Amino acid sequence: MATKSRIKAKGKKRSTMVTPKAEATPRTEGPKPARSRRSRAGTAEAPARPAKHSALEAAVRLLGETGQAMNCQEMIAAMVAKGYWTSPGGKTPSATLYTSILKELTTKGAESRFVKVDRGRFALRNARA
Repeated sequence: MATKSRIKAKGKKRSTMVTPKAEATPRTEGPKPARSRRSRAGTAEAPARPAKHSALEAAVRLLGETGQAMNCQEMIAAMVAKGYWTSPGGKTPSATLYTSILKELTTKGAESRFVKVDRGRFALRNARA
């Protein structure tokens, strides 16, 4: 099926005239233009803040201190109580922690920091409870 533009173009001949291409302008040597990214050069002046731990790092710290297996809800409650970690406002931080631990277990295998002791309960690999 022909479209309107094809119908109009059928009766017309194509132009064989070649237009000259614009010549490329040579690059001038000199400094490159500055990028618009923020540089980290000024960060040395800022006061040092304590590093925030991720939920996984806080779980490793907590399990190392307690030495016993815990489920994720218990870990989240203990991490918040001890001040190791605070939720950024998520609705289900225990589910997020559970998923993160399982992902580490599947991707790292025997090199994982965690070991699954029972259904939903995890401990540190070197400190089995």
